[in-house]
Amino acid sequence: MVRTTPPRPLDITALFPELREHSITATRLHPRPGAPTVTDSSVGGPLLWPADEVWPVCDDAGAHEPWNLTTPAALHRRREILAIADARESLPGGDFLTAEERAELDAADALDLDDLIEDPIPLVPVAQLYRRDVPDYAGPDGTDLLQVLWCPVDHSDRHYSPRVFLYWRDSSAVGVGPLLEAPPEPPVISDMYLPVPCVVHPEQVREYQYADLLPDDLRERLDEWDDDEDESRAHYQSDLSLAPGWKVGGYANWSLTDPYPMNCAACGTTMTLIFTVDSGDWNGMHCSWRPSEENPTASPDTVGVQIGRGYSLYTFRCPESFDHPPATAMQ
Repeated sequence: MVRTTPPRPLDITALFPELREHSITATRLHPRPGAPTVTDSSVGGPLLWPADEVWPVCDDAGAHEPWNLTTPAALHRRREILAIADARESLPGGDFLTAEERAELDAADALDLDDLIEDPIPLVPVAQLYRRDVPDYAGPDGTDLLQVLWCPVDHSDRHYSPRVFLYWRDSSAVGVGPLLEAPPEPPVISDMYLPVPCVVHPEQVREYQYADLLPDDLRERLDEWDDDEDESRAHYQSDLSLAPGWKVGGYANWSLTDPYPMNCAACGTTMTLIFTVDSGDWNGMHCSWRPSEENPTASPDTVGVQIGRGYSLYTFRCPESFDHPPATAMQ
């Protein structure tokens, strides 16, 4: 099923025509649980990866933090138990879990895994995006595939979020040889950083720059308009400028901190947003960005990933060279 963003409550450029100069497109991915293959664009799905290419690991052990640790097997089992419990009628006494289920989850929570973060950790697939599916794909000439992986534990040098790695490929060149059947499984992960395998439903939308990054005069006039006491009216930041959810391209929402420079560590160039991981596909029950096709009671958490306390993780690339390392910001 396609996913369609409802029309914006009003055309903000009719009121502020200058905003057209501060707009860009983004591709909302709308990931939903499914069974993607290596030939599909996906979130958390299998990657088109050459069998003879070593699977990458994160050897930044000094930055690994022991928060919310578990194993992939334990997290898969937890999700299975919770799905079973959610689908059945309430148990006698109103309990959500049986005694056996609760004991199994408690045993998993008691695992001592802290020592495992001292070793290199195999990366986890986060997303695979083919140019044919993503209008806002950006990659080196001769590539048609972006693969996003991350180290699935918190990093102290990245504001306690995962370390992200980007790979671009020519899928036609990879497909001529043997493919990796399954990547090595990390012995330890954060329970917030293992995506559920999802198919994607890409949709291009138009976004407008975060208000505090607009020219002063325009921002001040927008603030005056936004301060209208009519709570039922659409507002720039929440309804008209930046779409929530997993995205390619677009602008970052600096709602957790004031905007700060994202400059390339290799050359100092101002970086551009390439990929967004979000804790939900929309924000709250009454969010105007919830897809029209979605059940009003559906959960916006479609991927099983949480960034911080429900934030987003923005990945930026250097416009000077795709070989320069990406940078991230949690907002």
